[in-house]
Amino acid sequence: MLRHGPSALSDPELLALFFRTGTPGLSAIDIGRALLKNYGSLTALSRLPPAEVQKQKGLGPAKALDLLAAFELGKRLARQEGASQRLDNPQAIAQLLGPEMRAEPLEVLKIVLLTTRATLIAIEDISRGGLAETIAHPREILRPAILRAAYGFILVHNHPSGDPTPSSADLSMTRRIRDAAATMQIHFFDHIILGAPTDSRPSGYHSFRETGLL
Repeated sequence: MLRHGPSALSDPELLALFFRTGTPGLSAIDIGRALLKNYGSLTALSRLPPAEVQKQKGLGPAKALDLLAAFELGKRLARQEGASQRLDNPQAIAQLLGPEMRAEPLEVLKIVLLTTRATLIAIEDISRGGLAETIAHPREILRPAILRAAYGFILVHNHPSGDPTPSSADLSMTRRIRDAAATMQIHFFDHIILGAPTDSRPSGYHSFRETGLL
């Protein structure tokens, strides 16, 4: 890594740096490979609680917590970098919240509160649902915008399945929030669903504004 930089390392090799040492019969890189094989991806790993990570042979509490701390630092770095720019487009929102929300095992609905210049006032959690649907009443969504005197807001929620295609419940909720925000004269900039990037949808998100649904 000193010679070529961290980008030259494979995922198992990067994981091995946090584990530092292996166990009899398994190197640190072998442990990294086994984790990725068992759970499928780094995103899936980042969703695991410490007790689940420790089930992997060769990982005790200290190594498991080191790994989860690294994932948390990555999420915070992404939010810190994204918060300093204009947030009036879905790409900026995906950069800001994608790392942390793609790591969520359940659907989570957040509101991004914006100034007249589309810069960040705050990000607040609205609700946490099951694997299929997050339910939130318009008053629960608009309350933070009113209390913080926000010029406008963007709704963001994740689909743990990785497919950001909106459901009928997503469409219905968006229409209700659109109508309520118009009544309160608060600008509803967008509703963005975060999924996983694929070859057919490399952005990994669905923007209601971009697709003409808002």
